[in-house]
Amino acid sequence: MNLTNHKTTEEIALGIRRRVFFHTMKNNGGYLSQACSAAESLALLYNEILKLGEPTLPKVPLPFRGVPSADNPDAFTGAGYHGPAAPEYDRFFISPAHYALVIYCALIEVGRMDDGALDHFNKDGSSVEMIGAEHSPGMEVTTGSLAQGLSMASGVAFARKKLNESGKVWVYMSDGEFQEGQTWECLAAMAHHRIDNIRVVVDVNRQQCDGAMSSVLDLGDLAGRVEAFGATCRSIDGHDLQALRDAANSAEPGKPLIILANTSPFQGMNFLQKRFPRLHYVRFKSAEERLEMQAALAVELGVSPNEMEGA
Repeated sequence: MNLTNHKTTEEIALGIRRRVFFHTMKNNGGYLSQACSAAESLALLYNEILKLGEPTLPKVPLPFRGVPSADNPDAFTGAGYHGPAAPEYDRFFISPAHYALVIYCALIEVGRMDDGALDHFNKDGSSVEMIGAEHSPGMEVTTGSLAQGLSMASGVAFARKKLNESGKVWVYMSDGEFQEGQTWECLAAMAHHRIDNIRVVVDVNRQQCDGAMSSVLDLGDLAGRVEAFGATCRSIDGHDLQALRDAANSAEPGKPLIILANTSPFQGMNFLQKRFPRLHYVRFKSAEERLEMQAALAVELGVSPNEMEGA
C-alpha cells in the first residue's frame, strides 16, 4: 500500500527540491544537487511503486537510542518509516547515506514523517543525521562506506526468495558506487544465484565529492558492463516519470534489474551550473553568494519572497 495523499508524483518531486532548498539556505549549506538529480525517482518510488505498510515509528523522529543489540530493546532502525518488514511488503534500502536529507524530505512529502522532523537535523542526540545511519529515518542499515548497501540488500533478497516471500527488495544507489569493487562482486553473485526479486535504481548524475566522475574514475559504458555481469539493465532519462515507470516494470526472470536513471545535478535549479562540477555539497563562502543563489533558485522553484522569510 501507499499512504493516501492528494499530491501527484510531479508535485512531490517539486516539494522535495523545495524542502532541500529551504534547508540548505537556512543552514548555510547542504546536499542540494542530490535533490536535483533524485527528486523524480524518489517521488515515484514512494508515491507509486513501493508496496509499503503504515509506518511503525512516530512522525516526529525519536532520539537516538543506541545501536541494535540483544541487550538494547529500545534500539530501532529507520526502516520503521517504511512500515513493517512483513512478507507481502517491499523493503527499501538507501545505499548512498549522504542522500539522507533528500530521503527525509521525500518521507515528509508523502506523509510518512512530520513537517517539523528537519528541526532535529544533525542535532546532538538526534536520529535525523546528516549522513544517515541505521537509526535514521528511511535507513535500515548503515551504508557508508559507499557500495555496502547493495550487498546487504541482495542478501535480504536472496533470503526472501528462499522463503517465497512476495515482497520485493528495492535499492537506491549513486553511480559513484560503481567505482567500488564490492558493487561488481555483488552483481556477479546476484546473477549467479538468479536473484530476480531485487530492483536497483541508480542515480547517474556523474558527479562525486572530487568533481566530475569522468575526471576521477570514468565508468565508460556502464550499461554494457552491468549487462555483461548478467543483470537486466535499463538506461533511461531519470527525470522522465513514464520512462521510470516502464523501467520499474521491466524485470526479467532469473536476473536482477538495474535501472540507470541518467540525471542532471542541477535539474530544476539551473543556477547551480555556475558551480559545476563542484556540486557534491553546496556551502556558501559569503552572505552575498548565499543571497544571490537564494534569489535565483527561489524564482526557478516558484518560491515567493514571503515564503523565504526566516530562511
